[in-house]
Amino acid sequence: MQSVSRQGQEPRSGPWWTRRWVQWGGGILLLIFLLLFPYLFPRPFLRRMAILVLLWSLLGLAWNIIGGYGGQVSLGHAVFFGLGAYTSSILLERWQVSPWLGMLAGAAVAAIAALLIGWPTFRLQGHYFAIATIAAGEIFAILFRNWEWAGGAVGIYLPLIRGDQLVNFQFHETKVPYYYIVLVMALLAVAVTYALERSRAGYYLRALRADQDAARSLGVPITRYKLIAMVISAVLTAIGGTFYAQFVLYISPNTVFALMLSVQMCLVAVLGGLGTIAGPIIGAMVLIPMAEYTRVFLGGRGGGLHLVVYGLLIVIISVFQPAGLVGLLRRRTRPTPPPAMPTPAEEGIA
Repeated sequence: MQSVSRQGQEPRSGPWWTRRWVQWGGGILLLIFLLLFPYLFPRPFLRRMAILVLLWSLLGLAWNIIGGYGGQVSLGHAVFFGLGAYTSSILLERWQVSPWLGMLAGAAVAAIAALLIGWPTFRLQGHYFAIATIAAGEIFAILFRNWEWAGGAVGIYLPLIRGDQLVNFQFHETKVPYYYIVLVMALLAVAVTYALERSRAGYYLRALRADQDAARSLGVPITRYKLIAMVISAVLTAIGGTFYAQFVLYISPNTVFALMLSVQMCLVAVLGGLGTIAGPIIGAMVLIPMAEYTRVFLGGRGGGLHLVVYGLLIVIISVFQPAGLVGLLRRRTRPTPPPAMPTPAEEGIA
């Protein structure tokens, strides 16, 4: 006898193994497309935009660990981005240390900074925490702007290394190696997020996001897991900062410690969907091409227009779909439940 769905219950879209095969199949096809992208689209502009999309996917995923899963809205993540960029660049310029080793050093410096910033600021909640992270970001920006040994307000021009070799982390003849490097970094961020999402720390972070007081009453060490999330997020963000420095070969406090960097990391995750793996990636795929094409079509006449569009998108998403674009896609793809069968009492009334 065929079972009838009860009112209020959603029908299953198919056996679990069918859905799993669809997910794995889609993921494999997407990975093949990403691997072939530089050869399918050889135009330099499209390759550069793909590199930026992957970089912002990495940064959005990093921010999402503390902001999406942990519910802590940090607007000072440019600190970790800048520390990653400056540490590797100073080591390369002053002592000719490999940028790969500089990336590890930058990640370590960012982790220490995350502990120093997080320990006092995690005593705050809500908008007070956000304001404190903004203040931390401005302190680091002012510090590096006035630190002459680190280049001061002028910044640092990275030395050009002849020969496009992976060990040098510089490629002048083609940007394709940069694409594959940042693709690996973005996949690393996806793997870290996937593992965290299914770990005890991930469950604790979601509990903190839902209700900190309830989580504390159940014995969850709130500060410890906030710091864990902050450190992981800072390390991934610092890796992105090192990549950016090697990609553009010039950094300054106004570019790598800018408040807008922190805001855009937040926007990428919020637009795509907080607390999800796909959310920051989808957000980057929407925001970055929109910003790039706006600059191309409007040139100098449309400076800042993409920021206006950012604001409009966030307002629309916040009002009509707080779960972000991921929530919108889930709602669109969710099967419509069949009408509930009338009960005998309802049939008698009719």
